[in-house]
Amino acid sequence: MFNSKSIYALNKKDQGAIVYIDAEGETQRLTQAEFISEKEFLRWKEWSDEDYHTSEKEGHLYSDHTVSVNDISDETAAVLSPETQIADEDNRQEQERRYNLLREALNTCLTSTQRRRLWLYCVEGMTIEQIAVAENVRHQNVSKAISSAKKKVKTFFRKQGAKTPFSPR
Repeated sequence: MFNSKSIYALNKKDQGAIVYIDAEGETQRLTQAEFISEKEFLRWKEWSDEDYHTSEKEGHLYSDHTVSVNDISDETAAVLSPETQIADEDNRQEQERRYNLLREALNTCLTSTQRRRLWLYCVEGMTIEQIAVAENVRHQNVSKAISSAKKKVKTFFRKQGAKTPFSPR
């Protein structure tokens, strides 16, 4: 990419002077008046143009074939490694397998009451007391149904060789 603020561009643009950067980083101009003759000025002007152009090209050899981290979009930088993609796919497949096992366990191992109460407790986040009040039953009945449902699901998962879906509360 062409930098219009580069020393080469500034020197090339200003035909009436040799533009350079001094030791303090300030841009300076040497005009024809500061040389013995126009011929001497033109010789040094031509040399500076060529020298700056050579330096500019050398800089482009590197910068044209590299990308600054600042120029990379977040989406591009977020590309996952093949290992991470494989691990993510394995995790997704395992999660899908466990979901299917849980659905099968809920549909085949539990009574409708156990399934409903377990759903309200685990998914809806209701407390045992809230479920008991909503269903107009004793707290103990809800607690036993949920406990029994968890045991049945855990047993089903063990038989399938999978980790149980319940973490201890």
